Amino acid sequence: MTQDVKEIFADRRGTGTSRGASGGSVAVPSAQAAAPAPPAPAALAAKVRTLAPSMTRSMQRVAEAVAGDPAGCAALTVTGLAGLTGTSEATVVRTARLLGYPGYRDLRLALAGLAAQQESGRAPAITTDIAVDDPIADVVAKLAHDEQQTLADTAAGLDTVQLGAAVAALAGARRTDVYGIGASGLVAQDLTQKLLRIGLIAHAPSDPHLAVTNAVQLRAGDVAVAITHSGSTGDVIEPLRVAFERGATTIAVTGRPDGPVTQYADHVLTTSTARESELRPAAMSSRTSQLLVVDCLFVGIAQRTYESAAPALSASYEALAHRHRSGSR
Repeated sequence: MTQDVKEIFADRRGTGTSRGASGGSVAVPSAQAAAPAPPAPAALAAKVRTLAPSMTRSMQRVAEAVAGDPAGCAALTVTGLAGLTGTSEATVVRTARLLGYPGYRDLRLALAGLAAQQESGRAPAITTDIAVDDPIADVVAKLAHDEQQTLADTAAGLDTVQLGAAVAALAGARRTDVYGIGASGLVAQDLTQKLLRIGLIAHAPSDPHLAVTNAVQLRAGDVAVAITHSGSTGDVIEPLRVAFERGATTIAVTGRPDGPVTQYADHVLTTSTARESELRPAAMSSRTSQLLVVDCLFVGIAQRTYESAAPALSASYEALAHRHRSGSR
């Protein structure tokens, strides 16, 4: 059996979801789902950091191997990598697919590219945890490094096809609801305020019950956005599910592209985070990456609606200008 045949058979188990005729989700073969372009080599490490927590242990071994030694793994066949990691050929192929590559050969090409980048000295430095006794200057430097890496990882892994589709939906929406809890709730408020400033109707209910009752009023032509790093926050998933079933276009901004929230999302925008530690909870870096996605959405929407967005921005600026002048009360 050739390697091509092995890859085809190894991936036959995957399934995805899509909106059925009645608005619900139905299982469809993964091959029929919209296939984004394979991530660039620079995005590989970001993908591993983002997806590793949700992988099986055997898939984690494969992901850690390719991220830790891209040059060595690029020289291996699918059989060789399976032997190195103590897994099966099917597991290697499934891991490659989960990381965004059509097959193992595509992953090998990305590994070769990443190895070349590392040899040229452009590979990112390894993140160092913050210690209890670190001087404040070191804390600043480490946090700055982590946030820069988080932004770079999110940008590298962001599916621009999905982003463009989300922008188009938001730009033409009759109304937009944005759901988020905790730190993600602050990001939801930020997106809502940005949309309001360019004349779009948007709501970000902070009460979970209100979020559901708002979602019931949505219909085709409306948009619902769920922001949840874990992808499993019930108070965010429930209103998104209701909006999905009502026919609204749904968008998930999440760090777990395989999380429960995505089964009710027409478009998924994946964020990245730094490794969580005692003094650096996931909410810190997830907020940073979520805000980047929000800014990308806002700028994209403003571009598409420039004729109305520019005057709206100018009017809101003028309305608030007197509050920023020296001596104002």
